[in-house]
Amino acid sequence: MKKNSAFSRWFYGEKDTLLGKVEMKPQNGHAPRAGEIRELMEERRLIREHIYDVEDNQKLRLFHRLYQAAAVVFCLMLMLIMLVVVSWLPENGDPDNPVNNEVSARYIENGLQETGAVNIVTGMILDYRAFDTFGESNVLFISTVTVLILLHNKKKEKKTSAEGGMRADKSIYEENLILQKIAGILVPIIVIFGIYVILNGHLSPGGGFSGGAIIGAGLILYQNAFGFEKTERFFTEKTYKWVCFVSLTFYCLAKSYSFFTGANHLESGIPLGKAGAILSSGLILPLNICVGLVVACTMYTFFAMFRKGDF
Repeated sequence: MKKNSAFSRWFYGEKDTLLGKVEMKPQNGHAPRAGEIRELMEERRLIREHIYDVEDNQKLRLFHRLYQAAAVVFCLMLMLIMLVVVSWLPENGDPDNPVNNEVSARYIENGLQETGAVNIVTGMILDYRAFDTFGESNVLFISTVTVLILLHNKKKEKKTSAEGGMRADKSIYEENLILQKIAGILVPIIVIFGIYVILNGHLSPGGGFSGGAIIGAGLILYQNAFGFEKTERFFTEKTYKWVCFVSLTFYCLAKSYSFFTGANHLESGIPLGKAGAILSSGLILPLNICVGLVVACTMYTFFAMFRKGDF
């Protein structure tokens, strides 16, 4: 290839072969004619009168009648199917009922030995059925991120609205000293109780979902008492994303390892500990903490987004 050829000069960026040879004119903005707007409004009026006029449009009236009839038929068919299915259910107390199969018996008889959790429900949720719980935690995270995307505004608008919301929020809550004093006493108690419920989920009724809901309620109470300005000193959008990302990643990796060793009949090397002790039941305690963090952050984030219109 000759270096001085037109192609080589274009290839190496020395000269644009089309520069100065193509006609380029800036486009003018569209200026509607004087009667164009009136014509468009008249067309819209005619469309509404002759197409979307349900009372006078025979086709639309027929469609609505067929739609209503189809809806009634569908509901009746669904009720009939449900009644037939219920009629085939086994009688109450039948030993062949699905609830009396070997799965539930294994949970009850071998749950403490295999999971190390005194609370059988927690052992079932975070050990036997941990994959389902992981999916539920992901649903919470994905739903929050989806709402965050839908409510996300432009940076300038977001900054302006956030600052305006903070100023309005501050002016409202600075005068409510009673709520602030009560929240200053109750919020630490609520958060500590939520932590207790999470950490004792494998020993007593509770766990990540209920404890996380308690902590989330404490965060909402704190925000209502002191406003977004003080709350966002320690809890922001970035905080939520990192906490949920780390929690779900740890949950996924930990249970993937547990599933792999269990499916291949290998020793996991994770001690179950002494039943009844706080540090027991293998991975259930850290998994409870992960679920609790996700639930608490999700509750407060939903509240914050719908109150401010953004985070």
